[in-house]
Amino acid sequence: MSNPNPGNIVGGHKANLNNPGTSEESKQHSKEVLDNEYNGGNVESTGEKNPQNVAGGLKATVNNPKVSQEAKDSAAERLQDMGQEVPK
Repeated sequence: MSNPNPGNIVGGHKANLNNPGTSEESKQHSKEVLDNEYNGGNVESTGEKNPQNVAGGLKATVNNPKVSQEAKDSAAERLQDMGQEVPK
């Protein structure tokens, strides 16, 4: 198994803190982990995104009927720039 992404770990603990369905004990644990191991939840992103995930999101944008034509055109252009096929 690969090393966990610190951003995902922080995101999970932050979600726990804001979830009304989790116990106070669980919230306290998440707060301690964030404070002691992740600088209070401030982690820097590597800035690297999985190109396949990006392409998938852009293709979804092109096919989404609730998205403006301007957004669809922008997504299609980015797909072309990535060398990906643009859905019709």
